[in-house]
Amino acid sequence: MTKVLTFGTFDILHEGHKHYLEEAKSYGTELIVVIALDETVQQVKNHPPKHDQNTRKQQVEQLGIASQVLLGHSGDKHKIIEEVNPDIIALGYDQKAFTENLLDDLTSRNLHAKIIRMHSFHPDKYKSSLLR
Repeated sequence: MTKVLTFGTFDILHEGHKHYLEEAKSYGTELIVVIALDETVQQVKNHPPKHDQNTRKQQVEQLGIASQVLLGHSGDKHKIIEEVNPDIIALGYDQKAFTENLLDDLTSRNLHAKIIRMHSFHPDKYKSSLLR
């Protein structure tokens, strides 16, 4: 079994998100999606999410793509990686938050997940910042 882990806000769920999740799932047998906490969205994007974390979690679950949808952690954002211990971490094409030192952090935690970037899907049309 190959576990793939993804992260995101998924505030205004759109076709770009669906493409991202389907592409991530294609790399393994199990897709685990981590939804950013409301406080994390505020910290990273400098504005609150339109939908609260539980609503966003439920919306991603309803897509039926992920094997499991979890809420992220306050504080240590990479702790959940340690808990899930994925084989692959699939990052969005434009995902920057908490990724700069990701490989070093995995190494320090004795984790060996492969990090891959997903492709964009019509970013001129399906991008949360445009749809907001």
